[in-house]
Amino acid sequence: MQQRSLGTQGLTVSALGYGAMGVSMAYGPSDEQASIATIRRAHELGVTFFDTAELYGWGESEQIVGRAVKDFRDDVVIATKFGYTREFGYDSRPDHIREVADNSLRHLGVDTIDVLYQHRVDPTVPIEDVAGTVKELVDAGKVRYFGLSEAGPRTIRRAHAVQPVSVLQTEYSVFERDVEPLFATLEELGIGFVAYSPLGRGFLTGAVKPASEYDPTDMRNALDPRWQPGNYEKNLEAVQTLRALATSKGVTVAQLALAWLLAQRGYVVPIPGTRSVSRVEENAAAAELELTAEDLAAVRAALPNGSFGARYGRGMVPAWD
Repeated sequence: MQQRSLGTQGLTVSALGYGAMGVSMAYGPSDEQASIATIRRAHELGVTFFDTAELYGWGESEQIVGRAVKDFRDDVVIATKFGYTREFGYDSRPDHIREVADNSLRHLGVDTIDVLYQHRVDPTVPIEDVAGTVKELVDAGKVRYFGLSEAGPRTIRRAHAVQPVSVLQTEYSVFERDVEPLFATLEELGIGFVAYSPLGRGFLTGAVKPASEYDPTDMRNALDPRWQPGNYEKNLEAVQTLRALATSKGVTVAQLALAWLLAQRGYVVPIPGTRSVSRVEENAAAAELELTAEDLAAVRAALPNGSFGARYGRGMVPAWD
């Protein structure tokens, strides 16, 4: 699989990464051995970038990722995140960042975290203090690269002035394109971009069902407005349009959606998550798919304003500054 640079500090990863939130939370019951097999298959297919977080099961996802990549740890880039409390509030105080970083090193079973993200901007802690603390961890050899998640241009600039930011991670897909105006800032500062939920939390796989049919522990059951009646039907119709285009090219909707993202910028790296070996094989094949300018325009035209329904429920959408 081709490699892409994230930022100008030397971080290089596979064009497609792997998002490990679903191995421990948000998408219903999971199976650890199936997740480990999927992660290992991803690596066999050329994926070298694995994304997790303290929040994902409070160490459970990190431990699963650590066990899965143990035999090839030196060949991959592992990203994790700090910044949440168990009550789902924010905590990016310096002492808490240091504590979480040490916990993550232990959970992952590694000596160094390749990418450490602030999971969400903490309005109570100056971003300069956050960046300064990560700089200490970089200088101590515990962290290699600094990332931000769901941050706006002003925050990115302030952080970057203290410790270079290698990558911004934010939701981005055919469904969700609000982040695109930030690309000018990223290009100016030399920062890469990681697209989480690149398949619209599964909607762009085409294997979807109404919200009420998901497990109660699955966030799509109640927390994602795009699955709720009214929005669901409109989004399903749009995906059917995408399926017609995908079929004409001999690919799946998921492959079309991932290839579309890869074509947007050379520094965009999607991190689709799955617990299925067959799905990870399908996703990896998208890295070889080339779309024409007409194809790209047709994908965008299917959802000219993105998805129907917000990506989070009321009060849950991060505010960019």
